[in-house]
Amino acid sequence: MENILVLGMGKVGSLVGVLLSKNFTVTALDQKHPHYDYTLPFECLQGDVKDLGFMKSEISKYNAVVSALPYFLNKPIAQLAHDEGVHYFDLTEDVSTTKFIQDLGATSQAVLAPQCGLAPGLIGIIGMDLTYSFDQIRDIELRVGALPRYPNGQLAYSFTWSPHGVINEYFNDAEAIHNGQKKFVPSLEGFEYINIEGQEFEAFTTSGGLGTLCDTFEGKVDTLNYKTIRYPGHGKLMRFLMYELILKNDKDQLERILSNAKPPVEEDVVYVYAVVEGWQNKTLSRKEYYKDFHPIEIEGKKWRAISWTTAASLVAVIELVAAGVLPQKGFLKQEEIPFKKFLETPTGALFL
Repeated sequence: MENILVLGMGKVGSLVGVLLSKNFTVTALDQKHPHYDYTLPFECLQGDVKDLGFMKSEISKYNAVVSALPYFLNKPIAQLAHDEGVHYFDLTEDVSTTKFIQDLGATSQAVLAPQCGLAPGLIGIIGMDLTYSFDQIRDIELRVGALPRYPNGQLAYSFTWSPHGVINEYFNDAEAIHNGQKKFVPSLEGFEYINIEGQEFEAFTTSGGLGTLCDTFEGKVDTLNYKTIRYPGHGKLMRFLMYELILKNDKDQLERILSNAKPPVEEDVVYVYAVVEGWQNKTLSRKEYYKDFHPIEIEGKKWRAISWTTAASLVAVIELVAAGVLPQKGFLKQEEIPFKKFLETPTGALFL
């Protein structure tokens, strides 16, 4: 894997390109030429990713294509990568997109690896790693929150990543295992309270965060779920907007309202929390992982926590595939990625 095409030059996509360019030849493609207060260390092409004839010609020139596009643009890109025998990676949290790519994996001659971000992605790798010391697992509970460090207002939130993606997670039903059975449960429900070092949060169900873990653990655990961490009161207000004002039927309008009301902040924080309970030598025990991530400087520029944790998760997976540590073809589940090996990659080391 030498030449990589990165699609989408938003905050995450541009950092993906920056990180990859340290070890690979990177070319970027976006509908608009990116204008930043810094110079990107790779070539940026202009083009329409919806023009599939153009995209087929472009993708065939590379060993791998990385999509940092909105989830609803990923299916045709993944199909083209499959048809051209090119490795494919993305950040999607969308369940139907992942199922589509998983089906392609049965006949793929290259790696198809969706869900390489934070959640799904890193949280599944961590959760799986916690299970290895148990003889029998009872519960797996995974929690992630990307939040403003200094919240204000009743929503206590800032859209530091795609508002469309957030709304999609809040709207779609979520996969879970409950009482040993795989099922779909409504998002914006299952509220619980979490206290992290004296700060109180709420967590509630959102879709997509588990990736393929329900398929992996169906029939093997009593409980498996994913919830998003927010400041208290956020979920109730989102339910009001979506279901009492019926804005769930006008997602574009809801996106405009939220983007206008809660623009990105520079000081954010990402909380990653995973718990596994089970039996070790016939004794019930519990293992936990918790870490908070803050903005850091990479290549002379300060990057938000949500941007760098998402981008670095994806790039670390690419580095593992390029090094031959992971399978070289077919659909790649995030839980198949060894956390220790992940942390040993040049980019994965940022999480230490």
